[in-house]
Amino acid sequence: MEQVWIHITSGQGPAECMWVVSQLLEDFQKTCEKTNLSCKLLEVIDGDERGTLRSALLSVEGKELDDLLMRWQGSNQWIGPSPFRKHHKRKNWFVGFEVLRPPAEDTWEARDLRIERMRSSGPGGQHANKAESAVRITHIPSGLSASAQEERSQHLNRKLALARLAQRFADKAAADAADADKQRWQQHHDLTRGNPTRVYEGKQFRLKHVKVHTTYVKT
Repeated sequence: MEQVWIHITSGQGPAECMWVVSQLLEDFQKTCEKTNLSCKLLEVIDGDERGTLRSALLSVEGKELDDLLMRWQGSNQWIGPSPFRKHHKRKNWFVGFEVLRPPAEDTWEARDLRIERMRSSGPGGQHANKAESAVRITHIPSGLSASAQEERSQHLNRKLALARLAQRFADKAAADAADADKQRWQQHHDLTRGNPTRVYEGKQFRLKHVKVHTTYVKT
């Protein structure tokens, strides 16, 4: 059976996006249960408001994962009024759904890795300015590297960077690095406000639309 990691994240989004993360996580877990997939929650980062999550990392295992993940990967949208700001005009909220290969223990020797910790760039307020939560990992013999800075937890960013580094190894072995780099750029950058994979609407978080990708990329 195949195993993948799922990373659901609000990125640098506000509390409303964190609420969407918690709702999307619940919906995905129910889907896994209905389709007889093993779904284990590895780590969650609480959001700013009660009942919200900044991010969640899951391990999913089972058969025929491709068909399911094609319906989830990418940017996910919720359409609805803010649950926290009564008169806020914005009604479109986006979160990311990323598919990762868990790094195998024998992918590399620990002594061949250089791990750098740095301050996150971009939005994040005082926390981003003071805390060295971003992580970049380099495989010294090959020169391949990967980074993660979207989470406030350095521990979670390290997991994500390791998984992304493992994917770079897989891409190189498959002679597919150029295409994979392009798709990684699209998936790991700021959440795309448009062309979402799934669209939810209203306080009941009802699924309105699903776009099935012809392929999906484990990043």
